[in-house]
Amino acid sequence: LLLSVSFSNASTPADAEALVKKGADYCKKVGVSACLEEFNKPESEFVNADLYIWANDFDGIISAHPKKPIKGKNLYRYKDKQGTQLFKEFIDKVKAEGSGWVDYVWAHPATGLQTPKTSYVTGIGENQLIGAGVYK
Repeated sequence: LLLSVSFSNASTPADAEALVKKGADYCKKVGVSACLEEFNKPESEFVNADLYIWANDFDGIISAHPKKPIKGKNLYRYKDKQGTQLFKEFIDKVKAEGSGWVDYVWAHPATGLQTPKTSYVTGIGENQLIGAGVYK
């Protein structure tokens, strides 16, 4: 018996980048505090199945996450299974380039397996960033 699993409805990198840009525009419109409050909601226009925005400050403290109860946790030193210090990488990318892509591995919600993922991140306010990622 051969089972094949297809994620044909999975989000694309273009979807992630578009969502983050939409989120950044929203933050400019309503202010950082109000947009972070919105990004924490499990259901909002910034959550679409497997695609959602999270936020952290430049110290690595999670300021918004609609899927996991990690708001307030400092993940600056957190490393994925390949040793990537991903939240530090997100911060470094935003500080150096303003926005861009960071690759890492993360547990896939459907399989639980560590799976390659890439996230688009951009700065909001003076010391925050937002991002959204897709599995490769």
